Amino acid sequence: MSNDTEFRFGPATGVGSLPGGDAREAAKTVTGSFEDFPHLAELPARGPGADMIGRTAGLLVELYARVEPSGWRIGDRPGRDTRRARSWLVEDLDALEEFTQGYEGALKVQAVGPWTLAANLELKNGEAALSDPGACRDLAGSLAEGLRTHLAEVARRVPGARLVLQLDEPSLTAVLRGQVRTASGYRTHRAVDRQVVEATLRDVVGVHADGPVVVHSCAPDVPFALLRRAGAAGVSFDASLLTERDDDAIGEAVEAGTALFAGVVPAVDGPLSDPAGSVMGVRTLGRRLGLRPELLARVVTVTPACGLAGASPAYARRALAHCVRAARSLADNPE
Repeated sequence: MSNDTEFRFGPATGVGSLPGGDAREAAKTVTGSFEDFPHLAELPARGPGADMIGRTAGLLVELYARVEPSGWRIGDRPGRDTRRARSWLVEDLDALEEFTQGYEGALKVQAVGPWTLAANLELKNGEAALSDPGACRDLAGSLAEGLRTHLAEVARRVPGARLVLQLDEPSLTAVLRGQVRTASGYRTHRAVDRQVVEATLRDVVGVHADGPVVVHSCAPDVPFALLRRAGAAGVSFDASLLTERDDDAIGEAVEAGTALFAGVVPAVDGPLSDPAGSVMGVRTLGRRLGLRPELLARVVTVTPACGLAGASPAYARRALAHCVRAARSLADNPE
């Protein structure tokens, strides 16, 4: 889907991960914090299979992965690690369903995108799938099928929801620049052609034809223009990593209707500024782009800078509540 200008994202949401291992507690926290735009919580502290790569590996169709000392490796059949990943996802979906009874509105689910998956999943020889163009194609195809099934399952459990799919692509810039290290660590994999990267992303984005897709990366130099061309309706980023070099690409994206998921609340424990202070950088960016202040709250969704898995539970709860207050400040005092 090229864009969904009619879709109104909520004013604030989370990135995905939270600390702890209690699915019901996480679902309760998320739905209590974000009444307009909750998301499916991820709890990587539970161990392999609850982590970002393992969780998405569990969604793959006719491709399986297992944990090796070096990371996740593609195998021939579903084993204990695949079963564990799937069982935790079911537990998280059960909890989400319980706390979204009667909910109508935007609901976000996250999965790792095709290029971060290719950079982090190993082939049988121990090298990243990224090293083999055929493996990258198979992986993207399997992911697309798995996401179709996953989205249908979430829609069945929360029938009033308008689903938003978030693809996590923290390794995307490294893939484009040839910075992903080989297994030996002495070399890097060749940069993947930008058109190949874009076409693959477009295919995976196309899986969610009924709703918008947001691409998240908390790495520097997010390729805004490429993501917009690939059909992302929104781009989620760590606002502290933006530089004025990004202005033109962000301006063009906003003009084309792309939503900005601005990560302005720190993802690890620390003091929180006042809500207005948290969105000061967003206002400054808006002025640099020449955006009318009252438009800012319409194009910006406020989020933490990245997932909150590394935070304490108390701080994570405060950070989510702070996102909501910061979004309100942006809407109430756009100047």
